[in-house]
Amino acid sequence: MDGKFIVMEGLDGSGKTTQLRLLEEHLSGKGLIVDVTAEPTVSTLGGMIRDALSGYIRRTDCEIAALFAADRVQHNVNPVWGIEKLLSQGRTVLCDRYYYSSMAYQGTLTDWDWVAGMNLNSPQIRKPDLCIFLDVDYERSMARMNSGNRTYLEIYENPEMLIATRKSYYRAFEQLKDRDNIVIIDAARSIEEVAAAVAKAADTLFL
Repeated sequence: MDGKFIVMEGLDGSGKTTQLRLLEEHLSGKGLIVDVTAEPTVSTLGGMIRDALSGYIRRTDCEIAALFAADRVQHNVNPVWGIEKLLSQGRTVLCDRYYYSSMAYQGTLTDWDWVAGMNLNSPQIRKPDLCIFLDVDYERSMARMNSGNRTYLEIYENPEMLIATRKSYYRAFEQLKDRDNIVIIDAARSIEEVAAAVAKAADTLFL
């Protein structure tokens, strides 16, 4: 039986890294074999995306959106480390960001319908079994980024972009509410409270 594919989304500073680690520990404790992955991937395409997002290489918003879609296809179909390969082995795959991020970030900066269609209509971009969105407002997002080690993408770090991106996430969730399994979690609470809510959402896949 194929494994389950869980995506975690949120603004930078929402706590995704911490909550992914805690969810991995929780699911592993239930006897599941868990792999944690992320987008952009470690591929050549992923490297091109990271160079663009850091500002090292200048690319248009359309270029970045297209690179993300191509990287996402490779993330699904790579015969060694791809999502489909891992799931076919019965493994549970946890992914830090997926097409919801493209819709929220690149969909804000370029044509929404084009970005959404490129991802949602691709036969080689799998729909997750569950998307968990860690919701924080832009003030908390900025405060958390400024108080710790910065791992966010520099070209998106301004408050205006964070406000617009959060709004676009909710636009994506509204569009996908009858298609995708999406759980929104208030991530302004303590790490323990958020982890409990995340674990509860994920456990529904393994009843």
